[in-house]
Amino acid sequence: VQLQASGGGLVQAGGSLRLSCAASGGTFSTYGMGWFRQAPGKEREFVAAISWSGGSRYYSDPVKGRFTISRDNAKNTVYLQMNSLKPEDTAVYYCAAVVTGRVATSTQVYDYWGQGTLVTVSS
Repeated sequence: VQLQASGGGLVQAGGSLRLSCAASGGTFSTYGMGWFRQAPGKEREFVAAISWSGGSRYYSDPVKGRFTISRDNAKNTVYLQMNSLKPEDTAVYYCAAVVTGRVATSTQVYDYWGQGTLVTVSS
């Protein structure tokens, strides 16, 4: 399974970005998907997750109400819509897949990882 994240960039505080993660080589529609981020000098942290059907979604407290995770199983793609961005959202964002299909918040659970896309929010 290969995951390709895209959509990062430089945005001013208060702005929006939409990240995409395209999957290939597996059965995307059966995987749970997650987004994580890692800021310089910090550990990778959970951002959002969605179950295989899209019926369950979970967000970390810092992004709740501002970010939305969604998926399109016909396109083998998961999205992260990020609104009201803050400088503290600056990080490399990674998508990941868990073959059990469930919502998961721990990096240890995920089976496959994308390469990351950089999001920089200026103040």
